[in-house]
Amino acid sequence: MYEHQKRFPQSMIWIVAIAVVLFSVTGMAALMGWLPPSMGFSSQSGTPLTPVLTRASTNHASTQSGQRERAQPICANCGVIESTREVAVAGDPSGLGAAGGAVVGGLLGNQIGDGKGKQIATVLGAVGGVMAGNEVEKRMKNSTSYEVAMKMADGSHRVIMEPIAGNWRAGDRVKVVDGKIIAN
Repeated sequence: MYEHQKRFPQSMIWIVAIAVVLFSVTGMAALMGWLPPSMGFSSQSGTPLTPVLTRASTNHASTQSGQRERAQPICANCGVIESTREVAVAGDPSGLGAAGGAVVGGLLGNQIGDGKGKQIATVLGAVGGVMAGNEVEKRMKNSTSYEVAMKMADGSHRVIMEPIAGNWRAGDRVKVVDGKIIAN
C-alpha cells in the first residue's frame, strides 16, 4: 500500500507532462499552419455558416399552372469586396532569438569584472541579451499582409488576411474557398 502511494505522484506527473507536451505540439502545429483552420462558424455571430433560402420568385405562368418554383439557396461563401488595405504584421518570436541573445549577452557580461561583479555582469548580460535577441527576432519576422473586407451574400461581414496583394477592388464579386478569395 505504501508503494502505491509512493508511485501515485510520479505517475500523475508523467500524465500531466505528456498532456502538456501534446497540447504544446498541437499548438505549434496550428501556429505553423500544419492544421487546417476552423472555417465552420461566422466570426461575427458565432453561428454555423449554412445556406440561406430566399423567397421563391413567382412568374405568372407558373402561378397560373399551379406549379411553385423552389427557393434558390444563397451562396454562403459569396460576397462583394468592400475594401482592401495593407497591414503590418508583427513577427511572432520562436524563442531562438532570446536564447541566442542570452548566450551572447552572458558571454559578453562574463568578460567584465572579477568575483561577484563578474557573476552579476554575466546575469545582467544574459537578461539584456534575452530582451535584445527577442526584439531582433521579432523585427526580422515582420511581414506585410493585406486585409480584405467583404460583405457576404447573407448580409454578414468577413475580413480575410492575404499574404500577397490581390487585384481586388471595391465592388468585385468574390467567393471564399478554403480561406482564400477567388473571383466569382
